Amino acid sequence: MIWKPGVLPVEARWRRDGPDLPIDFARESDGGELATVICSTAPVTRVMWSLMRSDSMACARELLRQREKIPSSQPWSVGSVAQGTLDPQLPHARSIAAWARAQGLDGVVWTALPPRFQGENGRIPSIEEALQYLQALPEQRRRHAEHYVCATPRFVATALRETLERQLGWTPGPCAAPLLRARQGPPRPGTSRRRSPTVGA
Repeated sequence: MIWKPGVLPVEARWRRDGPDLPIDFARESDGGELATVICSTAPVTRVMWSLMRSDSMACARELLRQREKIPSSQPWSVGSVAQGTLDPQLPHARSIAAWARAQGLDGVVWTALPPRFQGENGRIPSIEEALQYLQALPEQRRRHAEHYVCATPRFVATALRETLERQLGWTPGPCAAPLLRARQGPPRPGTSRRRSPTVGA
């Protein structure tokens, strides 16, 4: 989301003082990359966030669902908290809600997709499995996966990323350019002054 917000009417500037969440490259994506998601086994890091203008929390959730291409039949894959509403079963919802209150925000939406590997939701690949998977990708998909890792902010510092840097040379630099160039310009103006931040990795 940071470099390619798509339909999300977010500010161009992403802020570095978001909530503390465990993030790792743990979701096998349709594009081939191992995407960053909230992952119970990952080290906790302070994530980035940006303000998104929307008329309602429902609208903010729908925009994020579209951006993430989440089926409408899976509403639980978009997380949200708002003043007075909280789903205690949603992982990390309490800590995100506490952070939002401290920031004086109306609410927060975030991608709540679980880890996924070999088509199995909830499965977290081991470092060895992830390395073998990425090395076996066809060249074009492998390069896309490499660009994704290289363009991901350095604060996502996990054991898997260290392995990819050491063994495959997937380090930030020129290889990140294709995704960073995909960063769109300023978002279209919103129709409301409600502040519904999007939390991203």
